[in-house]
Amino acid sequence: MKKILFAALFSATLAAQGPEIAFDSNPDFLKLPDGTFFGEVAGVATNSKGHVFVYTRTGAANATVGASRTFYKAGSRLFEFDQTGKFVREIGVGMYGLNFAQAVHVDPQDNIWVVDQGSTNVIKFDPEGRFLMVLSRKPEAISVRTVARGAGPGAGAARGAEGRGAEGRGGAEGRAGAPPAAAAGGGGRPGVPGPPGTGIPGDNFVRTADVAWDKAGNIYVADGVTMNGGNARVAKFDKDGHFLKSWGSRGTEPGQFNSLHGIAIDAQGNVYVADAGNKRIQIFDGEGTFKSAIRTVGTPYAICITPGPHQYLYSSNSNDPETLDNGEIYKTELDGRVVGKFGRAGKLPKEFDTVNAIDCRSENDLYVGELLNWRVQKLTLKK
Repeated sequence: MKKILFAALFSATLAAQGPEIAFDSNPDFLKLPDGTFFGEVAGVATNSKGHVFVYTRTGAANATVGASRTFYKAGSRLFEFDQTGKFVREIGVGMYGLNFAQAVHVDPQDNIWVVDQGSTNVIKFDPEGRFLMVLSRKPEAISVRTVARGAGPGAGAARGAEGRGAEGRGGAEGRAGAPPAAAAGGGGRPGVPGPPGTGIPGDNFVRTADVAWDKAGNIYVADGVTMNGGNARVAKFDKDGHFLKSWGSRGTEPGQFNSLHGIAIDAQGNVYVADAGNKRIQIFDGEGTFKSAIRTVGTPYAICITPGPHQYLYSSNSNDPETLDNGEIYKTELDGRVVGKFGRAGKLPKEFDTVNAIDCRSENDLYVGELLNWRVQKLTLKK
Protein backbone atom coordinates (compact mmCIF):
# COMPACT_ATOMS: atom_id res chain seq x y z
CA MET A 1 0.00 0.00 0.00
CA LYS A 2 2.82 2.37 0.91
CA LYS A 3 4.54 1.61 -2.40
CA ILE A 4 1.36 2.36 -4.33
CA LEU A 5 0.87 5.65 -2.46
CA PHE A 6 4.47 6.68 -3.05
CA ALA A 7 4.21 5.85 -6.75
CA ALA A 8 1.01 7.89 -7.03
CA LEU A 9 2.60 10.88 -5.31
CA PHE A 10 5.73 10.58 -7.45
CA SER A 11 3.65 10.46 -10.64
CA ALA A 12 1.64 13.49 -9.51
CA THR A 13 4.87 15.40 -8.85
CA LEU A 14 6.21 14.60 -12.31
CA ALA A 15 2.91 15.65 -13.89
CA ALA A 16 3.01 18.96 -12.02
CA GLN A 17 6.58 19.62 -13.22
CA GLY A 18 5.75 18.73 -16.80
CA PRO A 19 7.93 17.07 -19.44
CA GLU A 20 11.43 18.18 -20.36
CA ILE A 21 11.49 20.55 -23.33
CA ALA A 22 14.41 19.99 -25.70
CA PHE A 23 16.33 23.15 -26.58
CA ASP A 24 19.55 24.52 -28.04
CA SER A 25 21.64 27.35 -26.65
CA ASN A 26 23.98 29.94 -28.13
CA PRO A 27 25.84 31.65 -25.27
CA ASP A 28 28.08 33.64 -27.65
CA PHE A 29 25.40 35.25 -29.83
CA LEU A 30 26.11 38.79 -28.64
CA LYS A 31 29.46 40.28 -29.70
CA LEU A 32 30.86 42.96 -27.41
CA PRO A 33 33.68 45.26 -28.56
CA ASP A 34 37.20 44.13 -27.68
CA GLY A 35 38.05 44.94 -24.09
CA THR A 36 34.40 45.29 -23.03
CA PHE A 37 32.72 42.67 -20.87
CA PHE A 38 29.39 41.83 -19.27
CA GLY A 39 29.14 41.72 -15.50
CA GLU A 40 26.04 40.33 -13.79
CA VAL A 41 23.40 40.41 -16.54
CA ALA A 42 20.30 41.68 -14.75
CA GLY A 43 18.15 42.57 -17.76
CA VAL A 44 17.69 41.54 -21.40
CA ALA A 45 14.99 42.63 -23.86
CA THR A 46 14.29 42.87 -27.60
CA ASN A 47 12.52 45.47 -29.73
CA SER A 48 10.29 45.08 -32.79
CA LYS A 49 13.36 44.95 -35.08
CA GLY A 50 14.94 42.12 -33.14
CA HIS A 51 17.58 44.33 -31.54
CA VAL A 52 18.75 43.08 -28.16
CA PHE A 53 19.23 45.32 -25.11
CA VAL A 54 21.31 44.16 -22.15
CA TYR A 55 21.42 45.92 -18.79
CA THR A 56 24.45 44.68 -16.86
CA ARG A 57 26.16 45.36 -13.55
CA THR A 58 29.51 46.47 -14.87
CA GLY A 59 31.33 49.74 -15.39
CA ALA A 60 33.65 52.16 -13.63
CA ALA A 61 31.45 53.31 -10.76
CA ASN A 62 32.36 56.56 -9.04
CA ALA A 63 31.08 58.64 -6.14
CA THR A 64 31.24 62.39 -5.51
CA VAL A 65 30.69 63.72 -2.01
CA GLY A 66 28.59 66.89 -1.80
CA ALA A 67 27.58 69.07 1.15
CA SER A 68 24.91 66.62 2.34
CA ARG A 69 24.75 63.90 -0.30
CA THR A 70 26.98 61.31 -1.92
CA PHE A 71 26.34 61.17 -5.68
CA TYR A 72 27.01 57.68 -7.01
CA LYS A 73 26.78 56.80 -10.69
CA ALA A 74 27.95 54.60 -13.54
CA GLY A 75 27.84 51.24 -11.77
CA SER A 76 25.88 49.65 -14.65
CA ARG A 77 25.74 49.87 -18.43
CA LEU A 78 23.04 49.50 -21.10
CA PHE A 79 24.15 47.92 -24.39
CA GLU A 80 22.30 47.51 -27.70
CA PHE A 81 22.99 44.80 -30.30
CA ASP A 82 21.36 44.25 -33.70
CA GLN A 83 19.40 41.16 -34.68
CA THR A 84 22.61 39.36 -35.73
CA GLY A 85 24.26 39.98 -32.35
CA LYS A 86 26.52 42.78 -33.60
CA PHE A 87 27.20 45.57 -31.09
CA VAL A 88 25.37 48.79 -32.00
CA ARG A 89 25.93 51.25 -29.15
CA GLU A 90 25.86 51.99 -25.45
CA ILE A 91 22.91 54.05 -24.16
CA GLY A 92 22.98 56.44 -21.19
CA VAL A 93 26.74 56.58 -20.73
CA GLY A 94 27.50 58.06 -17.31
CA MET A 95 23.82 58.63 -16.53
CA TYR A 96 23.01 59.55 -12.94
CA GLY A 97 20.54 56.70 -12.38
CA LEU A 98 22.45 53.74 -13.87
CA ASN A 99 23.85 52.34 -10.62
CA PHE A 100 22.82 48.73 -9.90
CA ALA A 101 21.02 47.11 -12.82
CA GLN A 102 17.79 45.18 -12.24
CA ALA A 103 15.81 44.98 -15.51
CA VAL A 104 15.35 46.37 -19.00
CA HIS A 105 12.17 46.16 -21.13
CA VAL A 106 10.94 47.55 -24.44
CA ASP A 107 7.34 48.79 -24.69
CA PRO A 108 5.02 48.45 -27.74
CA GLN A 109 6.30 51.77 -29.12
CA ASP A 110 9.93 50.53 -28.90
CA ASN A 111 10.74 52.85 -26.02
CA ILE A 112 13.44 51.39 -23.75
CA TRP A 113 12.78 51.22 -20.01
CA VAL A 114 15.51 50.61 -17.46
CA VAL A 115 14.79 49.49 -13.90
CA ASP A 116 17.63 50.25 -11.50
CA GLN A 117 17.60 48.65 -8.07
CA GLY A 118 20.33 50.89 -6.64
CA SER A 119 19.02 54.28 -7.74
CA THR A 120 15.40 53.05 -7.32
CA ASN A 121 14.71 54.72 -10.67
CA VAL A 122 12.60 53.56 -13.60
CA ILE A 123 14.04 55.41 -16.61
CA LYS A 124 12.41 55.71 -20.04
CA PHE A 125 14.40 56.29 -23.26
CA ASP A 126 12.95 56.75 -26.73
CA PRO A 127 13.97 54.31 -29.51
CA GLU A 128 16.91 56.58 -30.38
CA GLY A 129 18.20 56.40 -26.81
CA ARG A 130 17.15 59.90 -25.71
CA PHE A 131 15.98 60.31 -22.12
CA LEU A 132 12.19 60.84 -21.78
CA MET A 133 11.04 60.18 -18.20
CA VAL A 134 12.17 59.07 -14.76
CA LEU A 135 10.09 57.64 -11.92
CA SER A 136 11.28 57.85 -8.28
CA ARG A 137 14.12 59.86 -6.81
CA LYS A 138 17.60 58.43 -6.43
CA PRO A 139 18.23 57.67 -2.75
CA GLU A 140 20.91 59.34 -0.71
CA ALA A 141 23.80 57.29 0.59
CA ILE A 142 23.83 59.60 3.62
CA SER A 143 20.32 59.90 5.02
CA VAL A 144 19.25 63.47 5.73
CA ARG A 145 15.55 62.71 5.95
CA THR A 146 13.59 61.31 8.88
CA VAL A 147 10.42 59.25 8.57
CA ALA A 148 7.50 61.44 7.52
CA ARG A 149 5.00 61.86 10.32
CA GLY A 150 2.16 59.42 9.73
CA ALA A 151 4.15 57.38 7.22
CA GLY A 152 3.73 53.64 7.26
CA PRO A 153 6.37 51.41 8.83
CA GLY A 154 7.55 50.39 5.36
CA ALA A 155 8.66 53.94 4.54
CA GLY A 156 11.52 56.20 5.54
CA ALA A 157 13.55 54.12 7.95
CA ALA A 158 13.13 51.09 5.70
CA ARG A 159 15.37 52.81 3.21
CA GLY A 160 18.17 52.54 5.72
CA ALA A 161 18.58 49.35 7.69
CA GLU A 162 16.04 47.29 5.76
CA GLY A 163 16.88 48.63 2.31
CA ARG A 164 20.49 47.49 2.62
CA GLY A 165 19.63 43.94 3.66
CA ALA A 166 20.41 41.05 1.42
CA GLU A 167 17.44 39.33 -0.14
CA GLY A 168 16.23 35.86 0.63
CA ARG A 169 17.50 32.43 -0.35
CA GLY A 170 21.07 33.73 -0.26
CA GLY A 171 20.23 35.44 -3.54
CA ALA A 172 22.75 36.98 -5.91
CA GLU A 173 22.09 40.51 -4.75
CA GLY A 174 22.88 39.43 -1.23
CA ARG A 175 26.00 37.53 -2.14
CA ALA A 176 27.33 40.12 -4.55
CA GLY A 177 26.56 42.98 -2.17
CA ALA A 178 23.60 45.33 -1.88
CA PRO A 179 23.52 48.38 -4.14
CA PRO A 180 25.92 51.07 -2.90
CA ALA A 181 23.19 53.68 -2.59
CA ALA A 182 20.33 51.76 -1.03
CA ALA A 183 20.13 53.81 2.13
CA ALA A 184 17.44 56.48 1.87
CA GLY A 185 14.22 56.85 -0.07
CA GLY A 186 13.18 59.56 -2.46
CA GLY A 187 10.36 62.00 -2.31
CA GLY A 188 9.63 63.58 1.05
CA ARG A 189 5.87 63.82 0.81
CA PRO A 190 4.03 62.67 3.94
CA GLY A 191 2.68 59.18 3.74
CA VAL A 192 -0.39 57.51 5.14
CA PRO A 193 -0.43 54.94 7.92
CA GLY A 194 -0.25 51.40 6.71
CA PRO A 195 1.23 47.99 7.36
CA PRO A 196 4.92 47.23 6.68
CA GLY A 197 5.82 47.28 3.02
CA THR A 198 3.11 49.64 1.81
CA GLY A 199 5.62 52.47 1.50
CA ILE A 200 4.87 56.11 0.75
CA PRO A 201 2.22 56.68 -1.95
CA GLY A 202 3.66 57.72 -5.30
CA ASP A 203 6.97 56.99 -6.95
CA ASN A 204 8.95 56.48 -3.76
CA PHE A 205 10.52 53.15 -4.62
CA VAL A 206 12.83 50.95 -2.54
CA ARG A 207 15.00 48.39 -4.37
CA THR A 208 12.82 48.57 -7.50
CA ALA A 209 12.21 45.19 -9.17
CA ASP A 210 10.45 45.48 -12.56
CA VAL A 211 8.06 47.38 -14.84
CA ALA A 212 5.21 46.48 -17.23
CA TRP A 213 2.37 48.22 -19.16
CA ASP A 214 -1.24 47.52 -20.05
CA LYS A 215 -2.93 48.26 -23.38
CA ALA A 216 -3.81 51.78 -22.26
CA GLY A 217 -0.15 52.51 -21.55
CA ASN A 218 -0.58 52.54 -17.76
CA ILE A 219 2.69 51.75 -16.00
CA TYR A 220 2.97 49.09 -13.29
CA VAL A 221 6.07 48.98 -11.09
CA ALA A 222 7.00 46.02 -8.88
CA ASP A 223 8.51 47.83 -5.91
CA GLY A 224 10.61 45.90 -3.43
CA VAL A 225 13.21 43.22 -4.18
CA THR A 226 14.35 42.99 -0.57
CA MET A 227 13.32 40.06 1.60
CA ASN A 228 11.74 41.05 4.95
CA GLY A 229 12.33 44.78 4.58
CA GLY A 230 11.61 47.90 2.54
CA ASN A 231 8.63 48.12 0.20
CA ALA A 232 6.44 45.20 -0.89
CA ARG A 233 3.85 46.59 -3.31
CA VAL A 234 2.81 47.26 -6.90
CA ALA A 235 2.49 50.92 -7.90
CA LYS A 236 0.35 51.98 -10.87
CA PHE A 237 0.82 55.17 -12.93
CA ASP A 238 -0.84 56.56 -16.05
CA LYS A 239 1.09 56.74 -19.31
CA ASP A 240 2.45 60.17 -18.40
CA GLY A 241 3.82 59.03 -15.05
CA HIS A 242 1.07 60.35 -12.75
CA PHE A 243 0.52 58.14 -9.71
CA LEU A 244 -2.84 56.35 -9.67
CA LYS A 245 -2.73 53.81 -6.86
CA SER A 246 -0.71 51.06 -5.22
CA TRP A 247 -1.50 47.77 -3.54
CA GLY A 248 0.30 45.26 -1.37
CA SER A 249 2.17 45.03 1.92
CA ARG A 250 4.64 42.63 3.47
CA GLY A 251 3.28 39.21 4.37
CA THR A 252 2.11 35.85 3.13
CA GLU A 253 -1.62 36.42 2.58
CA PRO A 254 -3.17 36.92 -0.87
CA GLY A 255 -2.25 40.41 -2.05
CA GLN A 256 0.83 40.56 0.18
CA PHE A 257 4.42 40.13 -1.00
CA ASN A 258 7.88 39.26 0.22
CA SER A 259 10.63 40.01 -2.30
CA LEU A 260 9.04 40.96 -5.62
CA HIS A 261 11.17 39.98 -8.60
CA GLY A 262 9.12 40.41 -11.75
CA ILE A 263 5.89 41.72 -13.23
CA ALA A 264 4.08 40.96 -16.51
CA ILE A 265 0.65 41.70 -18.00
CA ASP A 266 -1.41 39.51 -20.31
CA ALA A 267 -3.69 40.55 -23.19
CA GLN A 268 -6.70 40.78 -20.86
CA GLY A 269 -4.90 43.21 -18.55
CA ASN A 270 -4.26 40.75 -15.73
CA VAL A 271 -1.14 41.54 -13.70
CA TYR A 272 1.27 38.73 -12.80
CA VAL A 273 3.72 39.39 -9.96
CA ALA A 274 6.68 37.12 -9.12
CA ASP A 275 6.46 36.92 -5.33
CA ALA A 276 9.75 35.10 -4.84
CA GLY A 277 9.84 35.18 -1.06
CA ASN A 278 6.50 33.38 -0.94
CA LYS A 279 7.37 30.99 -3.80
CA ARG A 280 4.41 31.96 -5.95
CA ILE A 281 3.20 34.16 -8.81
CA GLN A 282 0.17 36.21 -7.80
CA ILE A 283 -2.39 37.31 -10.39
CA PHE A 284 -4.48 40.51 -10.06
CA ASP A 285 -6.76 42.54 -12.24
CA GLY A 286 -5.56 45.98 -13.32
CA GLU A 287 -6.96 47.59 -10.16
CA GLY A 288 -5.12 45.27 -7.81
CA THR A 289 -7.91 42.83 -6.96
CA PHE A 290 -6.41 39.43 -6.21
CA LYS A 291 -7.58 36.66 -8.56
CA SER A 292 -5.38 33.60 -8.05
CA ALA A 293 -1.86 32.34 -7.42
CA ILE A 294 0.48 29.99 -9.28
CA ARG A 295 2.55 27.72 -7.04
CA THR A 296 3.87 25.24 -9.59
CA VAL A 297 7.10 26.98 -10.63
CA GLY A 298 9.33 26.96 -7.56
CA THR A 299 10.84 30.33 -6.62
CA PRO A 300 10.06 32.75 -9.48
CA TYR A 301 12.67 35.39 -10.26
CA ALA A 302 12.17 36.28 -13.93
CA ILE A 303 8.75 36.00 -15.59
CA CYS A 304 7.68 36.72 -19.15
CA ILE A 305 4.40 36.36 -21.10
CA THR A 306 4.48 35.65 -24.83
CA PRO A 307 2.46 37.66 -27.37
CA GLY A 308 -0.01 36.13 -29.80
CA PRO A 309 -3.49 34.61 -29.53
CA HIS A 310 -2.34 31.77 -27.22
CA GLN A 311 -0.15 33.27 -24.54
CA TYR A 312 2.26 31.31 -22.36
CA LEU A 313 4.07 32.24 -19.18
CA TYR A 314 7.79 31.56 -18.70
CA SER A 315 9.16 31.59 -15.17
CA SER A 316 12.66 30.88 -13.85
CA ASN A 317 12.99 28.76 -10.72
CA SER A 318 16.24 30.58 -10.13
CA ASN A 319 18.77 28.63 -8.15
CA ASP A 320 20.24 29.31 -4.76
CA PRO A 321 23.84 30.30 -5.63
CA GLU A 322 25.14 28.52 -2.54
CA THR A 323 23.88 25.10 -3.64
CA LEU A 324 23.17 25.24 -7.40
CA ASP A 325 19.91 23.43 -6.75
CA ASN A 326 17.01 23.83 -9.21
CA GLY A 327 17.66 26.52 -11.83
CA GLU A 328 15.17 25.30 -14.43
CA ILE A 329 12.78 27.47 -16.44
CA TYR A 330 9.08 26.56 -16.63
CA LYS A 331 6.66 27.09 -19.51
CA THR A 332 3.06 27.22 -18.28
CA GLU A 333 -0.41 28.16 -19.35
CA LEU A 334 -1.59 31.45 -17.85
CA ASP A 335 -3.46 29.58 -15.13
CA GLY A 336 -0.24 27.89 -14.01
CA ARG A 337 -0.68 24.49 -15.64
CA VAL A 338 2.84 23.38 -16.52
CA VAL A 339 3.49 22.68 -20.21
CA GLY A 340 7.13 21.71 -19.64
CA LYS A 341 10.48 22.79 -18.25
CA PHE A 342 14.07 23.01 -19.42
CA GLY A 343 17.57 23.59 -18.09
CA ARG A 344 19.17 23.26 -14.67
CA ALA A 345 21.59 25.17 -12.48
CA GLY A 346 25.22 25.14 -13.62
CA LYS A 347 27.97 26.92 -15.52
CA LEU A 348 27.90 25.25 -18.92
CA PRO A 349 25.81 26.21 -21.97
CA LYS A 350 22.18 25.08 -21.51
CA GLU A 351 22.67 25.49 -17.75
CA PHE A 352 21.76 28.60 -15.74
CA ASP A 353 23.12 30.41 -12.71
CA THR A 354 20.48 32.71 -11.22
CA VAL A 355 18.33 33.76 -14.17
CA ASN A 356 17.16 37.34 -13.57
CA ALA A 357 15.67 38.10 -17.01
CA ILE A 358 13.76 36.30 -19.76
CA ASP A 359 12.74 37.86 -23.08
CA CYS A 360 9.98 35.86 -24.81
CA ARG A 361 8.90 38.09 -27.68
CA SER A 362 9.00 34.86 -29.70
CA GLU A 363 7.50 31.78 -28.01
CA ASN A 364 10.36 29.45 -28.98
CA ASP A 365 13.29 31.88 -29.27
CA LEU A 366 14.21 33.21 -25.86
CA TYR A 367 16.96 35.39 -24.42
CA VAL A 368 17.99 34.61 -20.85
CA GLY A 369 20.12 36.90 -18.66
CA GLU A 370 22.13 35.30 -15.85
CA LEU A 371 23.53 37.12 -12.84
CA LEU A 372 26.23 34.70 -11.75
CA ASN A 373 27.36 33.43 -15.16
CA TRP A 374 27.77 36.98 -16.52
CA ARG A 375 26.14 36.19 -19.86
CA VAL A 376 23.07 36.11 -22.11
CA GLN A 377 22.08 32.80 -23.67
CA LYS A 378 19.95 32.74 -26.81
CA LEU A 379 17.72 29.68 -26.50
CA THR A 380 15.80 27.87 -29.24
CA LEU A 381 13.07 25.57 -27.94
CA LYS A 382 12.25 22.53 -30.03
CA LYS A 383 8.55 21.83 -30.51
